[in-house]
Amino acid sequence: MQIRTRLTFQYLLIGGIIMLVASMAIYLSSAGFRRDDFYERLENKAVNTARLLIEVDEIDVDLLKKIEADNPVSLPGEKIIILNYTDEILYSSDETAVINITRHMANQVRLSEKMRFRQDQYEVLGLLYTERYDRFVVFAAATDTDGFTKLRNLRIILLFVCLISFVIFAVAGWLFAGKALKPISGVVSQVEEITFASLNLRVDEGNGTDEIARLARTFNNMLERLEIAFRTQKDFISNASHELRTPLTSINGQMEVLLMKERTGEEYKKAVSSVLDDIRNLIDLSNRLLLLAQTSAGKQNSGHRPVRIDEVLWQVKEEFNKLRKEFQINISLGKGLIDSDLLVVSGDDFLLKTAFSNIIENAYKYSGDNSMDIDLEYAGGYLSIVFTDRGIGIPQDDLIHISEPFHRGSNVKAHGHGIGLSLVFQIIRNHNGSVSIESSAGKGTRVILGFPQITV
Repeated sequence: MQIRTRLTFQYLLIGGIIMLVASMAIYLSSAGFRRDDFYERLENKAVNTARLLIEVDEIDVDLLKKIEADNPVSLPGEKIIILNYTDEILYSSDETAVINITRHMANQVRLSEKMRFRQDQYEVLGLLYTERYDRFVVFAAATDTDGFTKLRNLRIILLFVCLISFVIFAVAGWLFAGKALKPISGVVSQVEEITFASLNLRVDEGNGTDEIARLARTFNNMLERLEIAFRTQKDFISNASHELRTPLTSINGQMEVLLMKERTGEEYKKAVSSVLDDIRNLIDLSNRLLLLAQTSAGKQNSGHRPVRIDEVLWQVKEEFNKLRKEFQINISLGKGLIDSDLLVVSGDDFLLKTAFSNIIENAYKYSGDNSMDIDLEYAGGYLSIVFTDRGIGIPQDDLIHISEPFHRGSNVKAHGHGIGLSLVFQIIRNHNGSVSIESSAGKGTRVILGFPQITV
């Protein structure tokens, strides 16, 4: 069921319930007013009749019957019965004994002084009439033909009004729902026009303040993220293809040159060694690309566990120095790190090793004195690792792009693939950490990693 149809039904249901409740209230109020008014007329009639019979000496039963027979204000089907204290009938206009009066009823009137009840189509009022020396029970009965006719007419009118109201509510609900949903229909139409080739389009946010504007703004934010993701993916594929093409082209060229004529054993060995270097370079690039793709997926948190950062750093130092003994790595702990629990973070030790190794690798490539300082500090619930080298540094224009894959500084275009630091940024972000880089050309670089403390 469409939302417009559902809203119309809800509008009709709410309006119908209100109309039914209002109609019932009107009818019940009118019925109560009719009943009270009729019984009040019965009471006036009963009191006047009893007063004429009992207090006026000149009027006897026969004369009273003649008076009542000619009375133009008599109620329809009016019956008056007057009993004395011994329950003898002093007066009765009920010639055919339509109203059944029992001694119990008379006693009940004497006790309560007034009672109401129905007998068939008659409404009966019993009341106690007292004078100075005696007490009489008077019963007055009649049919409120006019009152019930008015109630029947009121029922017809209310029923007709309810039916007309239902039709009006249905039409009004349909129009109201259409008007209310028109902005959403506009948003849907605009969204349907957006494809992967036109992610630069945005949805109109209308007045910018209501719920529709919030929906449009949410769509626009999603489209912006999708556009960035598609553009990043496109750039990633383009750059990866370019980076992979270079070593493959080099390998292909060397093999073709090698096969052009007979070579000596030494020449073959030299060519194979060069090809092997390109293959190693290609394997390293492939591994980095795969790791970058995995970390970009943002699903590594499930494998995190408590890790001692200082132990990971010492392992990286040991493994790095096995291959490059000439590079000196100095690790120092701040004064606030006496408690070993402050060195524990939640993470993946393999990914952390990769991030630390990439930072140290960059320092090794571009450091002037073959050394790097690594300082661990703790403050404000955060563990900071500061990597400091005294290399060629990074120009200011390149710092804003340093986290982008395949971006290389303008002063190091002949080295690396531009993946190392972008991989560091992605790994640290997946560990809920932060990365900041301070550098200037010719003055070295400081890479600061921050990790939130965890409860051990």
